[in-house]
Amino acid sequence: MNHRTILQEISILDLPGLHVGHAQNTTAKTGVTVLLFDHGARVGIDISGGGPASRETPLANPETADNPVNAIVLSGGSAYGLSASEGVMRYLEEHGIGYPTGFANVPLVLQSCIYDLGIGDANIRPDAQMGYDACANAQIPCTDPSLLQGNVGAGIGATVGKICGMERADKSGIGIHAVSIGPLKIAAIVVLNALGDIFNPETGQKIAGLHNEDRSDYVDTRDILYQMFTPTDLFTGEEKSGNPVPLPSTNTTIGAIITNGNFSKAELCKLASMTRCAYARCINPVGTMADGDSIYAASIGKIDADINMVGTLAAEIMEKAIQKAVSI
Repeated sequence: MNHRTILQEISILDLPGLHVGHAQNTTAKTGVTVLLFDHGARVGIDISGGGPASRETPLANPETADNPVNAIVLSGGSAYGLSASEGVMRYLEEHGIGYPTGFANVPLVLQSCIYDLGIGDANIRPDAQMGYDACANAQIPCTDPSLLQGNVGAGIGATVGKICGMERADKSGIGIHAVSIGPLKIAAIVVLNALGDIFNPETGQKIAGLHNEDRSDYVDTRDILYQMFTPTDLFTGEEKSGNPVPLPSTNTTIGAIITNGNFSKAELCKLASMTRCAYARCINPVGTMADGDSIYAASIGKIDADINMVGTLAAEIMEKAIQKAVSI
């Protein structure tokens, strides 16, 4: 039996208690995507890139208090985009959602950002109002889940294959894939904004990334990387003088796995790290110091499931989400 015959594709909105909302500035090419959890979520994280822009990630550390997270925010704007969480907190507070301190409910909100300042208007970034609007949009019933992915929200300014600049890169966006296996449901959402090229891991075919100068064909980013940083000139054999030009730090792929499986924060961190295999299979190079690659894993249910099976499945559906993010 092919294992895919026992997997049923579902909508990400089939996970009970999860809401997904986007807000974006289409002119500036930047935006916000919010995952809201009606009953809170236990969350773990894996960070493999060298330059993450993030907020409150210690809440996903198994050594911190096991308080339910109310929202995960994915945004553009690099570190400037962290302002979006202020609007998310305001929205949640207005609706009585947050950790009760006795004096106020404090919403627990995690956030990661991509660098999208190189496309659109670098002076306009996600702000508190955009975060608030994404929350409000998450509450509007969605009749067509396919509209939740593509050039929307945090993905509106996403690009891939950028080692030689935007003129040779490809547009990408948000990808989503979700499946059920028996009572277990699991979804992947990714904002694909990578330095590297994108591949179909089943065929090895490159499906997006760096082009040659006239955009008539693809070029392998690894070849450019090796040429840039080889200590000697590959053509003359002479030692290169001076410091090499640093890689453009204009990247970062951020994503989340959401499941109704019942896992601890420590197990969710392991689940997130297993999901990273999808990044390695689909993106090359990946996890460089010029990326801020991060993956959240959130548990919003009580279904008992084996961590090995769910981690393996999470990587597989993240692969599908990554491929969808470039088929826009």
